[in-house]
Amino acid sequence: MLLRPATPSDIPRILEIERLPVSQDFVGQWSEAHHTANLAGSDARYFIAPSASGEMQAYAILRGFEEDNRAIELKRIVVAKPDCGLGRKILAELVRLSFRDFGAHRLFLDVYEDNVRARHLYESLGFVYEGVLREAALRDGKFCNLHLMSMLESEYSARNH
Repeated sequence: MLLRPATPSDIPRILEIERLPVSQDFVGQWSEAHHTANLAGSDARYFIAPSASGEMQAYAILRGFEEDNRAIELKRIVVAKPDCGLGRKILAELVRLSFRDFGAHRLFLDVYEDNVRARHLYESLGFVYEGVLREAALRDGKFCNLHLMSMLESEYSARNH
């Protein structure tokens, strides 16, 4: 099983992965209370990628389940050890879940402009660049641009039939 739904007992490890040096430049640093509230709410779905031994290797968050427009946001995908191909597998599974299981019309995300590795991954799986969100994120006391990217249900279907 690549992904399983997260539980409240997963939050300490989520916080650990989020705070790893490899994650900090590109991942927002939420509090335990913030994650607990999101996980308990109806708008977000948290997913965990366990190793064969059950240890969490990565987590992801999808949001937008309370909206009527069938637009799901990939809020976060964080891998403890990048560059091993796990992020690609998780992303492909999240795309599949979004369109096939959750009935999304649109799956979207934003990514730091300087996160070239992630932008390349998203493009390789069919996400389309929509534009720049100018100085939309504050990181280390400086405002940074984010790139808005999305995939439509029709684009997903065309790639997967």
